Amino acid sequence: MPKLYSQIESGNCYKPRLLMAKLSLPFEHISMSSVDGSTRKPDFMAKNPNGKVPLLEFDDGRVLAESNAILLHLAEGSRFIPEDAYERALMYQWLFFEQYTHEPNIAVRRALLVYPERAKDATPERLAATLEGGNKALLVMENQLQKTPYLVGTNLTIADIALYAYTHEANQGGFDLSAYPSVAKWLSRVAGDEGHVPITWLPA
Repeated sequence: MPKLYSQIESGNCYKPRLLMAKLSLPFEHISMSSVDGSTRKPDFMAKNPNGKVPLLEFDDGRVLAESNAILLHLAEGSRFIPEDAYERALMYQWLFFEQYTHEPNIAVRRALLVYPERAKDATPERLAATLEGGNKALLVMENQLQKTPYLVGTNLTIADIALYAYTHEANQGGFDLSAYPSVAKWLSRVAGDEGHVPITWLPA
């Protein structure tokens, strides 16, 4: 059975857990924490020299890091990856947007406000910059979701799963989602999709 090393409250770690639940893929969950140093221990660093989670370990000992790479691998051949080449490219576009534009602002601002160990980094300048950047990212999503029910047209893809992870908790970072009604409706749509589980979900 594959092992997923993840931190329960992390949006990046929620992504593969959510997809694996939707695909009914059995896995063993190994709880990790960046706070207690477990991601920096030698045995874990030997698996992922970057010292971050999530990390998926296969039965044969191979490992795969980076949340969106894990999504792409696990979703191959499923309904969550478009068959059309252009739509697949759009899906990749949103995955890159999530990591380069969305996560560095929305997820980081949430972390600065939620985790006590990050409070020292929550300077007024950084909070202002991440608020501005996060609102710009939400506006990009809003503009797309005014046109289509999901980010890549009419079907839910791993782009939606990736962006749902931190968007659904954006209010914890001080973002007012009522200003983005199409994003709010999309969040409900994603949560209503078959097999959906909350961020706290772990396999039995």
